[in-house]
Amino acid sequence: MIKFLGSTSGATGRLTAFLTAAAIGIAVLAGPTPVVAQTIAFKQAIAEAASNDADIAAYYRTHDYAPVWTDGSDTQRDRRAALMVAISTADTHGLPTARYDPVGLMETLKNARTPRDRGLADVEMTKVFLQYARDLQTGVVVPSRIDSAIVREVPYRDRQGYMTDFTKSDPMLFLRNLRPRTLEYNALMREKLEMEKLLSKGGWGAVVPVTSLKPGAQGNAVVALRNRMIAMGYLKRSNSMTYDALMEHAVREFQQDHGLNTDGVAGNGTMSEINKSVETRLKSVIVAMERERWLNKERGARHVLVNIPAFTAAIVDDGRVTFETRAVVGAKEPGRYTPEFSDTMEYIVVNPTWTVPRSIVTKEYLPSMKSNASAAGHIDLIDGRGRVISRDSVDFSQYNARNFPFGMRQKPGTRNALGLVKFIFPNKHNIYLHDTPSKGLFARDVRAFSHGCVRLQDPFDFAYALLARQEADPVQFFKAQLATHRETFVHLDVELPVHLIYRTAFTTPRGHTQYRADIYGRDAKIWDALSKAGVAMGAVQG
Repeated sequence: MIKFLGSTSGATGRLTAFLTAAAIGIAVLAGPTPVVAQTIAFKQAIAEAASNDADIAAYYRTHDYAPVWTDGSDTQRDRRAALMVAISTADTHGLPTARYDPVGLMETLKNARTPRDRGLADVEMTKVFLQYARDLQTGVVVPSRIDSAIVREVPYRDRQGYMTDFTKSDPMLFLRNLRPRTLEYNALMREKLEMEKLLSKGGWGAVVPVTSLKPGAQGNAVVALRNRMIAMGYLKRSNSMTYDALMEHAVREFQQDHGLNTDGVAGNGTMSEINKSVETRLKSVIVAMERERWLNKERGARHVLVNIPAFTAAIVDDGRVTFETRAVVGAKEPGRYTPEFSDTMEYIVVNPTWTVPRSIVTKEYLPSMKSNASAAGHIDLIDGRGRVISRDSVDFSQYNARNFPFGMRQKPGTRNALGLVKFIFPNKHNIYLHDTPSKGLFARDVRAFSHGCVRLQDPFDFAYALLARQEADPVQFFKAQLATHRETFVHLDVELPVHLIYRTAFTTPRGHTQYRADIYGRDAKIWDALSKAGVAMGAVQG
């Protein structure tokens, strides 16, 4: 005869009826079939189903092809229940629920009526478990396949290790703890839920039907702006039809949360952001959650965090931003984008020289010097031995990007392209943080102008904050090095992690989630990949 084992009633919320029914069971064969024959059939099915996955095959082989999910014990019943609950609610994390096919997996379990069926079902559950575990812990997509400038090393876990750890743990707790345990991830999850609720209610209402509005304006467009500000939570309910002081304050807050100059005027740029849809913002949140999974590791009690589309660089101590400055990042041109990666800051260079990258020498300066040998005369021409070469002795017309035998180097000084200080975290991408003589760029909303490195608006203050941990008077110490006018290397007593991230949606203690433009189009690529994987936006009632 056939009998079904156990059930779970722990599923809540959007779990479908099949989970709350007595359905998390599998058929267990009892009767005349010899136990030995059943065991052989089960193990053969395991070996067959696992043969196309080396990790799964190795795990079952090491454990003598014993079941992980499908015997009649309470332990394995709890594992089945925990996995079904997890994959059925995967969309709360912005994961592709269809990829795990909870309905199909349940049918497979219900129809497992022979030892062979159970063996095949056991391996299928393992495959689903491993896919879900990796997706939740380290992301659905592989960053390097999305964009060549996303060079982040994702901390992928050993797949057999997942199985070993899972079988030794409380299954529900293990699955719950796979997600990033950061405050940011939790806040993004909450924002996702709020966006989905808004979506079910029609979003933020009608868009404002003009390209700009100024304080003092009146009329229907102001009413539309007022209503949208109310819906977004920037303005209390009001009947005002005038762009008054309260409206101006609301616009300023909105501008602050979207990286815009806070002038209180709803100009073209501000109005464009105000009219962005809930769907657009929800995509940014889901992509930000995916990016959090790529960085799902210890980031350092103290670390430097550069958010590329936010144009900011910060020092974070125990989860709290203790210093932040505006930044300029790579221009929106191929070869000049700032890449995404993590490394370790080791030292500061005061009064740096600038050894011009080969690409800049040949693509920018050489063409100019062909027309005028004195072009970029503030930068020395140097030979392979580092000696300064007189430009009068060089016929630039005979050289091209391939055969140009010289380099270029700029002495320390206020005109140096790196300014008066740079911060080094040695990496193969030749990216670092530095000062700049081009101060005017920091006043702009969009600050993508560099060749890839990150320029800081307040580099001296940044240096003081870093040196405060090792110098009694960091300001005086730094100024003393600066006064030498010589290139000086200052090593950090405690090296600290540096994370160059790309977040168009991020949260702050102030409350509102902040949004930024997708300056390099990377988030659009990630969303496209997530969509193809099965991630979808949902509307939540209530």
